[in-house]
Amino acid sequence: MPLWAFVLIVLFAAVTFASHFLFPSVRWFFRKRAERVIARVNERLQRPIEPFKLARRYDMIQRLIYDPEITEAIVEHAREFDVPENVAFEQAKKYAREIVPSFSATAYFTIGTRLAKWLSRAFYRIRLGTFDRDALEALDADATVIFVMNHRSNMDYVLVTYLVSRAGALSYAVGEWARVWPLSSMIRMMGAYFIRRRSRGQLYRRVLARYVQMATQGGVTQAMFPEGGLSLTGAVGEPKLGLLNYIVSSYKPEGRDVIFVPVGLNYDRVFEDRFLVAAHESGKRKFRPPFMTVIHGIWTYLLDRVTKRTRGFGTASVGFGKPLHLSAFSGDDLDAKTEAIAAELMDRVRAVVPVLATPLIAHVLVTDGASSRSALADGVRARLEMLKSKDMPLPRKEVGALVEDTLKPLLARGFVVEKDGEISIQPEGAGVVAYYANTIAHHFSASAK
Repeated sequence: MPLWAFVLIVLFAAVTFASHFLFPSVRWFFRKRAERVIARVNERLQRPIEPFKLARRYDMIQRLIYDPEITEAIVEHAREFDVPENVAFEQAKKYAREIVPSFSATAYFTIGTRLAKWLSRAFYRIRLGTFDRDALEALDADATVIFVMNHRSNMDYVLVTYLVSRAGALSYAVGEWARVWPLSSMIRMMGAYFIRRRSRGQLYRRVLARYVQMATQGGVTQAMFPEGGLSLTGAVGEPKLGLLNYIVSSYKPEGRDVIFVPVGLNYDRVFEDRFLVAAHESGKRKFRPPFMTVIHGIWTYLLDRVTKRTRGFGTASVGFGKPLHLSAFSGDDLDAKTEAIAAELMDRVRAVVPVLATPLIAHVLVTDGASSRSALADGVRARLEMLKSKDMPLPRKEVGALVEDTLKPLLARGFVVEKDGEISIQPEGAGVVAYYANTIAHHFSASAK
């Protein structure tokens, strides 16, 4: 027998042995270990991980592409574009593979939540804003809970994951920015699903819609940003109705209830503030910080932390609003119902956006044109008095200390200058100061509730 034939026979035998004996044993070992991890985690979670989320990714993809609604969409796509149905099927399968996550409880609770906690505390002082613990704990355990949030920073994902880690595992809708290796694999393991925000293909939208509907009907705890992207102005924007419409359209009164929990986020400083303001001024939503700028920023921050020249980026705060039950809305006009739900949700989100020191000082600078520290202090006191009736957490520092401590980073970054006791906003800092002022401007508008 030739040597090459003998080598091939040995290789085939080895592959056969591994596939029939070794690999199943290895998979069984890790599956049992994962089941033990999930059992331990579920004991301490307010909302145990749903079986839908624990399904194998392959099985979930198969279930999705063979769903009757997707089969119908495949046939329509093939007819519209005059392609064979098997070609349309492969396209749908590609979309399903792109969307469906591969959730790992081990990765989420042993790596993800711990990393989220470390990053949150490394950069910010974390403060809980409006929070009705009794109302949140009283939510129906069988309902699907969806946290609806304003989108201020990419840090939002990290911060909320950390704060609700004891309640359950969140599933996020993540944009195309995260579809890069190896980040994409880690994000999928954390239970996030990818969406193409600018896709106009009907087949893609049908596959995405069906996945969101199946996850909602399966009780998966989710988090969504209705604005569809980071706020470029700092203000809470108008909602995009895509994902919300998918959820509302599949809701059945006799089925599982859907409960939306409004979440308001705010920061003394966000990493991306200059880039967001520049994108707003240019009119182009796309922005990507230069690689060396990111490296320089990280290095400078770490150096400042080591030398104790900085204590981080100030305070990050999250407020939780009054839950909204989808079952409370009725009517046959789907679009009108979706718009009504979206409007109510965004009002509730705005109501619980925390008021922090930097946005407060920025609002006084922009609206009052305060020209001295004493004038700033007077403006802050007046606003704090206005906010007392709203029964929301406010900055805890004495007003004088709040003004002193908040001005330091604004002066250091060159956004404002102080000369002969007079404070003024620099032209190059006007956009950023206005950005922070906008985050709480709605609390002082004439129509604010």
